[in-house]
Amino acid sequence: MGDDKTDGFKGLEEQLKDMMRKANMAFITSPQEKEEVIESEDLVKKKKDRFLKSISKFDLKPRDIMAYLNRFVIGQMDAKKVLSVAICDHYNHVRQCLSDPDVNNQDYAKHNVILLGPTGVGKTYLVKCIAKLVGVPFVKADATKFSETGYVGHDVEDLVRDLVKAADGNTDLAQYGIIFVDEIDKIASYGTSGGKDVSGRGVQVNLLKLMEETDASLFSQTDMIGQMQAVMNMQKGNGEVERTINTRHILFIVSGAFDQLSDLVEKRIGSSSIGFVKEHAGEHENGVFLREVETKDFIEYGFEPEFIGRLPVRVVCDDLSVDDLEQILLNSEGSILSQYRNDFKGYNVALDVQPDAVRYIAELAHSEGTGARGLMTVMEKTFRDFKFEIPSTSLKRLTISRKIMEDTDAALDVLLQKSRVKRLRMLGNEINSFIGDFKKEHGLTLTIAATARAKMVEMCFERDMSVSVFCKEHFSDIEYGLKLIAKNTGRKTFPISLKFLRNPTEELSCRVSASLKKSK
Repeated sequence: MGDDKTDGFKGLEEQLKDMMRKANMAFITSPQEKEEVIESEDLVKKKKDRFLKSISKFDLKPRDIMAYLNRFVIGQMDAKKVLSVAICDHYNHVRQCLSDPDVNNQDYAKHNVILLGPTGVGKTYLVKCIAKLVGVPFVKADATKFSETGYVGHDVEDLVRDLVKAADGNTDLAQYGIIFVDEIDKIASYGTSGGKDVSGRGVQVNLLKLMEETDASLFSQTDMIGQMQAVMNMQKGNGEVERTINTRHILFIVSGAFDQLSDLVEKRIGSSSIGFVKEHAGEHENGVFLREVETKDFIEYGFEPEFIGRLPVRVVCDDLSVDDLEQILLNSEGSILSQYRNDFKGYNVALDVQPDAVRYIAELAHSEGTGARGLMTVMEKTFRDFKFEIPSTSLKRLTISRKIMEDTDAALDVLLQKSRVKRLRMLGNEINSFIGDFKKEHGLTLTIAATARAKMVEMCFERDMSVSVFCKEHFSDIEYGLKLIAKNTGRKTFPISLKFLRNPTEELSCRVSASLKKSK
């Protein structure tokens, strides 16, 4: 326990020392340290200038963003279209604010977005791809981790602080970033018991302040180090240190599955329209009802009117069909199938997944009910044993068909048996090569008995060694003993028996002793 305390104090000491070194250059005594801090500050400034310049020249069109998203996300055309327009509108306004201060002083309703749809359909991935394309700081968090006070759980302002961290501490960059809050439906005050979730309402109110416009504190009330750093920065004598960041230009995108919301919509629509809706619903019935959602449905679900009013852009993501999942495997950049190909490539094994197997993976993933995440579940289960066994075999190509997937254990046994036969044959040929190389190098001929040859092949196979490496280790310095025997007896050919293979040192010693007796 004493060591743990010492380590803890040392860690705190290092944090304080680093904080003071960065906050006040007077604490830096080493010229090298001072130069490193200056270089770091220069890099941050250059990054900030480069970013602000790119935003001031933002010229993407909605179709440009759509085309980019199509490379990574299959389907969800409505979501792509709505997000593309919302992003262009938002950053066109930011660009205008940067070039004309008068625009920044005008009232402006942000295009904050709410994404509705089941898990695993690409909601988070869509937003990540957009943030990467635009080149803005991005943070993602689950709404369930926040509490109203921040003392138990997290304070919602941690979202903004995390955004500043994502911008390497630069608030000028962070104020134009994107905050993505998932599982937003979990903070609705709607309850099956009919009661109200007061804590959920409190989190909504706090998020509402961030979404419309507020000055968020850069220092958490529980962040002692951050507070001390602020004090140290003030001691530089450069005036009041920046303690807040304005959220006016931060774009908020929230998402959730909203499992029970479609029931509320169906109930509101009434029986006269239900038949028509269901007729066109098919596989995406919940999605069809969610498309009819109105503000009053969100309010009945448990959201504050002011909160849902700050999310004017609403879009529904559909369940992924088997066809969608198949296309994700085949055509999306960085798909899980590509990752698995690269995994096997690392072992010099080419992975070939046949079209019928791809379709079967999509069917199994669809039955998981977790969207695209089901692909990873199925792939991991399918290839788990292949990844373990195949790299240690001589196989250089692994072909997976639907038939193989239907009984992977039997298929793997067949592959391993074929690989074993091939490997044993290769080891037998390596023995012949070893005999030839030994004669060429030492002028001595080895004859290996059939039983010894079979045992040697078996030992090499079990140890996953080549014959040359095995012989070098197992028959250490054998050539010196055989050359001595050859000198004493004139023999040039030496048999290697099973007995000799099992105990080469002892057998060679006996042969050398016998040759010395004959030479006398």
